[in-house]
Amino acid sequence: MVEKRATGTNGFIGLLVILAALVLGVFLIIREIQNETFSIGMFVLAGLLVLVAVIMSTGIVLVKPNDAKVILFFGKYLGTLRESGLWWTTPLITTQVISVKVFNFNSPKIKVNDVDGNPIEIAAVIVYRILDTAKAAFEVNSYKEFVETQSESALRHIASRYPYDTARDDVDSLRGNSEKVAKELLEELQDRLKAAGVEVIEARFTHLAYAPEIASAMLQRQQAAAIIDAREKIVEGAIGMVQSAIEKLEKDIELDEERKAVMANNLMVAIVSDRGAQPIINTGSLYN
Repeated sequence: MVEKRATGTNGFIGLLVILAALVLGVFLIIREIQNETFSIGMFVLAGLLVLVAVIMSTGIVLVKPNDAKVILFFGKYLGTLRESGLWWTTPLITTQVISVKVFNFNSPKIKVNDVDGNPIEIAAVIVYRILDTAKAAFEVNSYKEFVETQSESALRHIASRYPYDTARDDVDSLRGNSEKVAKELLEELQDRLKAAGVEVIEARFTHLAYAPEIASAMLQRQQAAAIIDAREKIVEGAIGMVQSAIEKLEKDIELDEERKAVMANNLMVAIVSDRGAQPIINTGSLYN
């Protein structure tokens, strides 16, 4: 089922035609009564004009801004009227209103396990609109319920593919790469919702956190991981600084391996330690 444009003309023209037929039919009936001629043929003609006017009036359709009218003729899909205004189309039709406004769906907080098995809470907002009214009307039972169900399913699927957080730069996470994950969520939703004629405009996370039962433990874990990462960077920087300092000293002072080792040890302690450095007096060497 694919949307197509319904045929129709200006509704005000239709109203004039209907009104003319109705007035003419009533006029003929009144004239026959006044003249007391009671011609059967004239009464039949007048009755047909009134009947035609009534039947044609069923083809008048009013379309509001940002609404679309799906036109059905005895169960057959004739097309969709999208332009707002008064229209005159096929008589004896039934219509279904499909809003083409932009909708927001705020998903509830759902609990799901990330790729590491940690329980997390996640929620998202989905911005969408109807692109194909025929699919929205006939391919699914209720396009709003379809959007809600598929959004929750896609959110669970995406959340289960990534860790909540990670210290590795080569691994994407829900917290560290939220923009990328949200884009992937949008693409998956678009693929799921195209059957209902829905266009997904935006998908964003509105809530992301560890489940309450493990939040405290995971916070301690994050703090420990942050301390380890910081220490690793400090040590890496200290090694570079020590190497640079020894190389500069060797240009002016001749240092043997023992003195290099002592110098490196002292510099490492001074740089890496989070306390004030204590002076060390060397009372011996490899030579005495």
